[in-house]
Amino acid sequence: MEIKDTYKTIEKPSEEVLFKDRNSKFFGYAFPVSNEDDIKTHLENLKKSHHSARHWCYAWQLGKSEPFRFRANDDGEPSNSAGMPIYGQIQSFEVTNILIVVVRYFGGTKLGVGGLINAYRTGAQLALEAAEIVEKTINIDYLLIFDYKNMNKVMRVIKERNLDIITQKLELDCRITISVRQSEAEQVFELFTNLYEIEIKEVE
Repeated sequence: MEIKDTYKTIEKPSEEVLFKDRNSKFFGYAFPVSNEDDIKTHLENLKKSHHSARHWCYAWQLGKSEPFRFRANDDGEPSNSAGMPIYGQIQSFEVTNILIVVVRYFGGTKLGVGGLINAYRTGAQLALEAAEIVEKTINIDYLLIFDYKNMNKVMRVIKERNLDIITQKLELDCRITISVRQSEAEQVFELFTNLYEIEIKEVE
């Protein structure tokens, strides 16, 4: 079975996008996030910059692989007319570690649930289309511990396998942290385990 070790996300916030329907304005935003504190900060900032808006509806998803954590918020709009349509776009673009907010200014005409679903879905879609989506690999980090005399052995494997070195402390007792794609992690772990006098352990 092949391990899926990539995920899609965005690296920087999207440009602001605008969708209008019968005088209501819907501003869409997409932000890269890695935890709930990031999400809170972006929401607070938008509430300051759009302090006269009526609704700040959003959805987010966190995690690099299943099971993802997610939340959808209608912020006072009829149930499931805002947050879930926004979350539906996160799913259809297959992105994660992302927050999408659609800010609504009420234009005086009620849009009905169908109109709202369409408007929030479109606002989220436009924000995602304005964002640059990138594919990243899911990596596992390992710490290698060995004596200096074994340096060549270790470096040869790192070079042959094209592994990324994250940190290195080279003294009498050398410590190198490497990052390995999840699909190759088991093989790399075995390679180093089978090398004499090399200790390898996963970094939590």
